[in-house]
This record gives sequence, C-alpha cells and structure tokens, in this order.
Amino acid sequence: MSDVLALTRDLIARPSVTPDDAGCQALISARLARAGFRCEQIDFGAVKNLWATHGKGGEVLCFLGHTDVVPPGPREAWASDPFVPTERDGYLYGRGAADMKGSVAAFVLALEQFVAAFPDHPGTIALLLTSDEEGDAIDGVRRVAEHFRSRGQRIDFCVTGEPSSKERLGDLLRVGRRGTLSGTLTVLGIQGHVAYPEKARNPIHQALPALQELSARRWDEGYPEFPASSFQISNIHSGTGANNVIPGQCEVLFNFRYNPGWQAVALEREVEAVLDRHGLDYDLRWHRGGEPFRTGEGRLRAAAREVMRELCGALPEENTGGGTSDARFIAPLGAEVVELGPINASIHKVDERVALAELERLPTLYRAIAERLLLA
Repeated sequence: MSDVLALTRDLIARPSVTPDDAGCQALISARLARAGFRCEQIDFGAVKNLWATHGKGGEVLCFLGHTDVVPPGPREAWASDPFVPTERDGYLYGRGAADMKGSVAAFVLALEQFVAAFPDHPGTIALLLTSDEEGDAIDGVRRVAEHFRSRGQRIDFCVTGEPSSKERLGDLLRVGRRGTLSGTLTVLGIQGHVAYPEKARNPIHQALPALQELSARRWDEGYPEFPASSFQISNIHSGTGANNVIPGQCEVLFNFRYNPGWQAVALEREVEAVLDRHGLDYDLRWHRGGEPFRTGEGRLRAAAREVMRELCGALPEENTGGGTSDARFIAPLGAEVVELGPINASIHKVDERVALAELERLPTLYRAIAERLLLA
C-alpha cells in the first residue's frame, strides 16, 4: 500500500464531522514534526487549526486544506460504512475521500518529499489545516488569517486542495471564487383564522411579491473570468402545523453568490429597498461569508498551469466557478491563490469516492508546484 493511500485511509477512518477534527491534525502534526517542520496549533473555541512550516524567510508557499467533513447522512444509504475506508473498482470510498482528505494526505506526502530532497531550500513551505471549513467557517481560517495579519505573517502563494477537477485530474484550475452573502429574513404578520383573513395579516402572501421580484432579477451579466451573480432562496418556513391558521410570521433563508461587480453592502441595500417598496414589516439579519477574489496572471498561476500540462497531459480550464472555499480568507492577505484537487463529482454525496490512480498522482503534482515556485 502506498504512503498516500495509507494516510488517506487513516484520515477517513477518523469521523471528523465538522467542527470535530477527531485527531486528524494531531496525526499530521506528529508526522510533519518528524520531518523537521515547526508545528503550531492556533485553535479557537472547538476548532482545530494547524500551521506547520519548514524553512525561514523568503517567499512563503502555503498548502491549504481542511480535516473536517460534512455529515454522511443515513449510513444505511452507503454501500459501505462512510468511515470505514473501502477500496473497490479502482476507487477509495469514504466520507472525505475527495473533499478533502485525499488532498490533505497528498499535501503531507508532497511536503515530506520536498524537504527530504531539498532540506536547505530557499523560502518557507507551509501547511495550514482547519476543522471549520464545512461548518460555520468562523473559528477556522477566517480567524487564523486575522491572527496572521496581526502578527505580520505573510503568505505569498497558496495552493488549496479543494476538489476542482471535472472529468479527469487537472482539467480545471480555480483562480478565484465568487463572494457569498446570506440573509435570514423574517416577515412579520398577524396570526388569525383562515376563515377571517380580514382580521389577520398573512406574512406569506405579503412576502411572495418581493421574493418573486428578487428571484426573477438578473443581477448582472457576469464579470471578467466570473459567471453572473445569482440569488437563491434556500428555505421558507412558516405556519403552526394547522391548515386553518394564518401564521404570524414567515422566515426565508437566501444566499447571493456574487462577482467583483458587487460588494456585500450594495447587495444588502438593494434587497432592503425591494422589501421596503413592498411595504413589508420585517427583520433581516445578514451574514457576509466572504468577498470575491481572483488571482491574476502571476508566478503561481503560471507554475500551476505548466505543471498540470506536463503531468496531466493538457492545459487546464481556468475559471472562478463553483461554491466557495477557505481561500477567500487567504487572498486578502495579498497571496496569489489557486485551487487544484481531484474530481468533484461525488463530493457531499452518498458513496463519496476518489480514484486511486488520481490519489497516487496528487503528491507529485503538489510537489512539482512547490519546486517551480521556491527553487526557481
């Protein structure tokens, strides 16, 4: 069994449902310490954050990942236990196999191999891991980035191991992400009997025209290297459970994924203007998940592109699609950031998996990028 497969299996076997790390970072920290890395825990609350570095001064290359996973859902829906790593038909199955314990294991192998081959390398090579990427993302990399800013820790280049590939390893390179802005809207009405609507005020009926306007709006036509911004309602909840009661309030959860043509504060103003124009009595709480970012042409993007061409056989597509990642907290530190990882077809699904052949190639891919950046 290869080292990267053995470590990935060991990580999957630890049920690190967010924000529980379940001992993953302690395992990795002990291993990297033996390889000569300085390992520091920067924990906040229940969230584990590992910062491991080798070398000093010079340019700083950071590999960024997370050890937490989403809940597996009903275990009986899986063909095998989600926390018992299982190989079949050329794949490794288990929660986190693709998102992103395979990439984390590959990072560790790449770092070990790099410092063994170049013990006196120029610059600093680092690994940053959190157990709060799949959850609230409050006490993880967001807080670590604030801590880094306060103590003057810079990062020049950052490679995130999120599963970015579509059909084969290396066919897509993420060079940025849209921003994310969430809202919790509570529309207030007056509860009453459905037979006497004149004595009540139905918050569902009141909310619908405003929600229709917001959901039908085309917010923009896109932005260079970004898709169009989108507004999506993710949940509407109201009622007492009885079909003869007009509810007293209606709660609506929604989210924007937006490109650099917008800022969060401008979107907030637009939404509130629509709600006010429709005369709603409401309360609205916002959560700014992160501003959009994009890495322009530079050394990291060029290095990743060429390594992927050489080792994966073709130049990758380069875009800013998909959801969001912890890279949104590292980019504001001034770092060039890209995302490169395995195929994402099974992430967050039952029977999540990673191809064994892809897993074996990942350490070489990550190490080659490190060599291009730090040894050039």
